Amino acid sequence: MLKRFLVIVVMGILMPALAMGYEIAGVNLPDSLPAGKESLVLNGAGIRKKFFLKLYVAGLYVKEKTSNAEEILKEDVPVAIKLHIISRLISSKNMEKATREGFEKATQGNLAGLEERIDEFISLFKSEPIKKHDEFDFIYVPGEGVHSIKNGKELKLIKGADFKKALFGIWLSDSCVQEDLRDALLGK
Repeated sequence: MLKRFLVIVVMGILMPALAMGYEIAGVNLPDSLPAGKESLVLNGAGIRKKFFLKLYVAGLYVKEKTSNAEEILKEDVPVAIKLHIISRLISSKNMEKATREGFEKATQGNLAGLEERIDEFISLFKSEPIKKHDEFDFIYVPGEGVHSIKNGKELKLIKGADFKKALFGIWLSDSCVQEDLRDALLGK
């Protein structure tokens, strides 16, 4: 009887904490994100660093947990990434530069047919200044495209599975921006 009571008390304490999501660097990532009619689950999370600076927390959301980056990039399935800015040093200008470099690396310089959509995507960083605690959600929905959302407000919809592959390749491809971040997003 006492054991059962203790189990109930412990579960009562732990359940709310488990439902809140995953916390990393003081940022609480939700357990799930909507993607059209689907609900995606948090696959993994990590911190984007450059030199000794922590720039943003990233969370990868998929339909079913996986550690296979190639599958995520190639398959025409819903996928999302959430970026939570944790550095005051991130500006619109350096976010634009880093994103362009990320696209270049992720595609091994093969940007043919993507240039216009990359410019359109990058324009969302210029619409208003980026500041600490801003959140960006990039949610790919098959048949629709990548929904780009800043602080809960949708800013852009960019079509094409090829664009999705290039965008998510920034974090998941063999030429990603940071290998240990890729591994964390893949739950490794």
